[in-house]
Amino acid sequence: MTDSAGSGSGSGSSSATGRTVFLVAHTGRPAAIRSAELVVKGLLRSGLGVRVFAHEAADLPLPPEVELVTESTPGVIDGCELLIVLGGDGTLLRGAEFARATGVPMLGVNLGRVGFLAEAERDDLDKVVDRVVTREYEVEERMTLDVAVHTNGDVVHRDWALNEAAVQKVSPERMLEVVLEIDGRPVTGFGCDGIVCATPTGSTAYAFSAGGPVVWPEVEALLMVPISAHALFAKPLVTSPDSVLAVEVQSGTPHGVLWCDGRRMLELPSGARVEVRRGAVPVRLARLHHASFTDRLVAKFALPVSGWRGAPH
Repeated sequence: MTDSAGSGSGSGSSSATGRTVFLVAHTGRPAAIRSAELVVKGLLRSGLGVRVFAHEAADLPLPPEVELVTESTPGVIDGCELLIVLGGDGTLLRGAEFARATGVPMLGVNLGRVGFLAEAERDDLDKVVDRVVTREYEVEERMTLDVAVHTNGDVVHRDWALNEAAVQKVSPERMLEVVLEIDGRPVTGFGCDGIVCATPTGSTAYAFSAGGPVVWPEVEALLMVPISAHALFAKPLVTSPDSVLAVEVQSGTPHGVLWCDGRRMLELPSGARVEVRRGAVPVRLARLHHASFTDRLVAKFALPVSGWRGAPH
């Protein structure tokens, strides 16, 4: 689902245009420091305001006009029309937490290795600034997951994920015994290293590494992918976006752990039940290109396509 960039604009701080952009950067990367300096100067020259976390600004050579904020709560993005994130997948997922909480679109610039969430590469920074200034971008909504953890029949924790919610073993010498359920009906049980419940966006992340299918972003579906399962029937499952997926950690098995997007962790005692469903709140991504996901897939994984002639004319 897309809409025009103009609908995401809000009142800025003290910028000449009344427009403000929030910048998040992985300041531990020298490339991010150089990129942040280029982006900030380009936006300021065009009259846009720039807002940055104070703890990140300490590592960045930024002009005094940049607005600094000390808190790391979603409210600091109020009034910003866009969130620009410079970094690898981890930094982009950190930015997604603010994007989801506020509804502000996120534009990612990949400074890491693969960066499927990113819309641009470090060589595109001039284009990024130009497109932001002229509002030449579209906004696309990506499905998220809502996650609920039950113990003894009570919900003890709620979380969310853009890529995946993964139930994993803790002890390297012991498998995690689980039973999988879809829409209130048991499917199968086995010992494994874990289970990944993913969105189409997350199909190219952890689920891909575990042997799951690549799902195009416009496909609305949920994925359930076993990790190193000791079973004959342990195939990736693709369900309706309205399905409810559940992973039950069997009693008597060592405790497990829940990871949401590899960022937020919760220990799961034996007998815990993790329910995953389509998230009520999407993450909005700013898009600069109209390139198909197929082309993105080929480029990101450097897939061999030599010899392709295309459909006959």
